[in-house]
Amino acid sequence: MKILAVQNRMGIGDMIIFLPFIEAISKKYNTPISILVKQSTKALEILKNNSHINNIILLDRNDRTKEGRHSGFIGSLNLASDIKKYNFDKVFIFNSSLRFRLIMKIAKIKDIYQYKLFDKKKQNIIKTAQSFLHKSINLDVESKPIISINPKDINEAYVKYNIEKKNINILLGIGGSGNTKRVPAEKYIEFIKLCTNSYKCKFFLATGKKHEEQEILKKILNSNFKNFCKALDDLTISETLPIIKNCNLAVCNDTSFSHLSAALEVETIVLMTDSPLLYGSYSPKMHPIIPDGETTVTHNTLGKDKINPEKIFNKMKEILKLS
Repeated sequence: MKILAVQNRMGIGDMIIFLPFIEAISKKYNTPISILVKQSTKALEILKNNSHINNIILLDRNDRTKEGRHSGFIGSLNLASDIKKYNFDKVFIFNSSLRFRLIMKIAKIKDIYQYKLFDKKKQNIIKTAQSFLHKSINLDVESKPIISINPKDINEAYVKYNIEKKNINILLGIGGSGNTKRVPAEKYIEFIKLCTNSYKCKFFLATGKKHEEQEILKKILNSNFKNFCKALDDLTISETLPIIKNCNLAVCNDTSFSHLSAALEVETIVLMTDSPLLYGSYSPKMHPIIPDGETTVTHNTLGKDKINPEKIFNKMKEILKLS
C-alpha cells in the first residue's frame, strides 16, 4: 500500500507538530509513507533518519509571490501529474483546501481523507489533527514529536565543538520569524550573567540570517560574556541538530529551535511573547515563560520586552534540579 500525507504549512515548527500524526498513519498501516511538504519546513534535513517516511516530495509554491512549478492553475496540474507517478492508494490531507482535494482526485488517488472543507477559522493545530485522524480512521494520537538523529553525529559534534559534561550546555534560540517573537539581546545577556555567576556554563547561539536576528547575535557576542558563547548561525539544520542533542537545556524564542530542541528530547524553556500558548506547551519537554503581568499569550500580546531573565534562570534551576 502506498500512502501520502499532505502538510502544506511552511514552518519548521509546523513540520515538527505534525510529525506524530504522520508517524501514526505509518504505524497503523505498517508501512513507510510519503509526505508532501514545503522546502521551508527543512523536512529533507530533519526527517532524513525517520524510518516512517520513505519519500519527501517538495511542494514548489510560494504563497506570497505566487511563483513556483506548483503555483496557479497550471501548477495544480503539474502537482497532480507529479503525484500521480507514485500511484498512491490513500492520501491524508491536513488542511481544508478544495484545491488539494481536486489535485488528489486528478492524481487518481482512490481514498482521500481530509479536514472538513473550507473550515479554516480558529483551528487548533493539534486538536484539529487529532480529531481528523480519530474520525477518519479511528486513530488516537498523542502530541509528543521526537526527532531521531544518528548517534555517530552526536558523538562527533561533542568532540568537534568541545562540549564538556562538566558544563551546563545551553542552547539559546535567539532568532525568530517575526520581530514580535525576538526577545531583546539584553534579556539574554542578563540570563547569561545570572547563569555564569553561579554555574559553569557554555551557550550555543542559534539564529537565522535576517538583519534583525544578526544584530541580536552581535550584541551578545560583543558583551562581557562572549567567551562563554559559540555562534551556530553558519551551520545547516543538519549540523545544528547533534549540537542541540548534546545540550542539557534549551532557552528559545517561540521559533523553530524551540520545536527542534523539544523534539530532540532536550528540556526547553520557550519564551512566549506573541503566539498562542499552545505553540510553547504541546510537548512534555516544553516549559513556557510568559511576559510579566500577563496570564496567557496570544498574537496580540506583544510581550518581548516583558520577559523576565530571572524567571528563566529560576525555571532552569527547577528543571535541572540545581541548588
